[in-house]
Amino acid sequence: MRSAEFIVQRSWELLSPIIEANGFELVEVEFVMERGHWILRLYVDREGGVNLDDCVQLSEEIGHILDVEDYVDRSYNLEVSSPGLNRPLRKEKDFQAHVGKRVKIVMKEPVEGRRNFKGILKGISDGQISLEADGEVFTLALSGVKKANVIFDFGKDNMRLK
Repeated sequence: MRSAEFIVQRSWELLSPIIEANGFELVEVEFVMERGHWILRLYVDREGGVNLDDCVQLSEEIGHILDVEDYVDRSYNLEVSSPGLNRPLRKEKDFQAHVGKRVKIVMKEPVEGRRNFKGILKGISDGQISLEADGEVFTLALSGVKKANVIFDFGKDNMRLK
């Protein structure tokens, strides 16, 4: 049986160019077991956002390609979705687009004795992330990031009262 890591990597390689040719960006790929079923989940985005019709169209096209390529060696469901409020950050341009926002970053290896950071993204340059957390500014290598995402603030400034 092929590993989940292999399936994720192969999905990135095969599907990213196809998704980009349709005017979207592949943001994240997951191959996970949920409630006893495997799910290949693709998060896509584009300028102006993604709607349900976009997801359906991409799902149909990608489904045909996956059937032909046949590298997923077990039963699974395909999900195509927008990245949502807690958008994952992978590339330097993802971080650039969210400077000034609260983010959570998990490092592959400890930096100054810790792997988990939550704070304000101050900037990114030449693969070095600047993050203000717990009253300190940390410099984190983008290449050392295991996982990062924007933390949506549900504060009163973002809530509408009726």
